[in-house]
Amino acid sequence: MSQNTAELRLEDLEIKPHLITQLKNAGIESIFDLAISLPHDLIDVGGGILSGASEDVALDLVMKAKNALVNSGVLVKDFSTADTLLERRKNLLKCTTGSSRLDSFLKGGIETQAITEVAGEYGSGKSQLCYTLCVTGNMSEKKGGLGGNVIFIDTENTFRPERIHQIAEHRGISAPEEILRKIYVCKIFNSGHLELIIQNLGKSIQEYKAKLVVVDSIISLHRAEFTGRGTLADRQQRLNIMLHKIIRLAEVYNIAVVVTNQVQSQPDNFFAGSDPLRVTGGNIMGHGSTYRILLRKAGRDRIAIMLDSPWHAYNQTKFTISEKGVQDIEEEPRVKNSEPEW
Repeated sequence: MSQNTAELRLEDLEIKPHLITQLKNAGIESIFDLAISLPHDLIDVGGGILSGASEDVALDLVMKAKNALVNSGVLVKDFSTADTLLERRKNLLKCTTGSSRLDSFLKGGIETQAITEVAGEYGSGKSQLCYTLCVTGNMSEKKGGLGGNVIFIDTENTFRPERIHQIAEHRGISAPEEILRKIYVCKIFNSGHLELIIQNLGKSIQEYKAKLVVVDSIISLHRAEFTGRGTLADRQQRLNIMLHKIIRLAEVYNIAVVVTNQVQSQPDNFFAGSDPLRVTGGNIMGHGSTYRILLRKAGRDRIAIMLDSPWHAYNQTKFTISEKGVQDIEEEPRVKNSEPEW
């Protein structure tokens, strides 16, 4: 985010003062907040923000903010040539996973302006990958990092700073405590709390200067609280709203987003020759994520499978997890029980 862009204010958008006051009272304090807002959320329907305003007025406000970001180079024009988009994509940041094989599999690492979904059963390495990214994301861009802070949204109460300290230490970082000071952890207690945090995440990204956001996991609370077919439609719509909010944030703030997801068994497929495991969340999660990766256990190692991507081929690779977090598999045979198994 350039300095000129950061200095843009709502007052620079030729918005009437009383509308600016209403927006700021509702927590929309910057053009970034306004640009990623939905017009129908702004109008006075069921407790909207802009009292008495029409949807045309709300749409005009959002478009003014969006056009300001387009003019400053943060967003692309409504119509751009493919070669222009290609040049912009070459400037995207990519964060190393800690494994060169996994980075190659991802064509450079975890990408900004995208949602990377990592799914798998318990113990498959989802959280370990997130912990490693917390360390590598803090590294400079020259070293394969993002050069910024990390927001870690913990919905399962599994975040362990001791593990991140260990990963940083074994990766040769002289002051692991400095890494921990750059990771902002948000403990989530229920699905409503998660939705509120996501709704206001833009302010946290700006306040904490984050370049990576991790949500571990995106769906666990909604699965636990919305049980039965009668609540399925409501649950899916809530997930849909969160995912669309997250991808808009990723694009506007040029950050990387990693969300973890769970899997569930499909008993009917045990004898049909197909995969008995299915990623949870249905089509909403499938369409909402930019990249979908499935992790599987393979003895002491892990297999990453690309399930869905706009440009990656269906492929898989192997990596392992050690005191250093995610890393390449050693070429030489390991001595049995020579190191703990993750």
